[in-house]
Amino acid sequence: MPRLRRRLLWRIVRLAAGWSLLFFGVIGLFLPVLQGILFIASGLAVLSTESQWARRLLERLKSWRRQRKAGDTDAPRSGDGSPRPPAE
Repeated sequence: MPRLRRRLLWRIVRLAAGWSLLFFGVIGLFLPVLQGILFIASGLAVLSTESQWARRLLERLKSWRRQRKAGDTDAPRSGDGSPRPPAE
């Protein structure tokens, strides 16, 4: 019985930590002090040990990051993410 309690306690701790990191990540998207994407990725990584939906979402985030990294990262970007026209 103590082993079952310990597993349940660790599961609760992981879920609480994952949801807390996810919460701070969403807050961080709006506040310049926190790195929102970092907290969201960390929260999803913790939650993915317990939940299939978090695992799938984390894979989508990794895939998006790989695509973004493989794209044209050398071109200067304007505020909306589109490439800037060349200076005259």
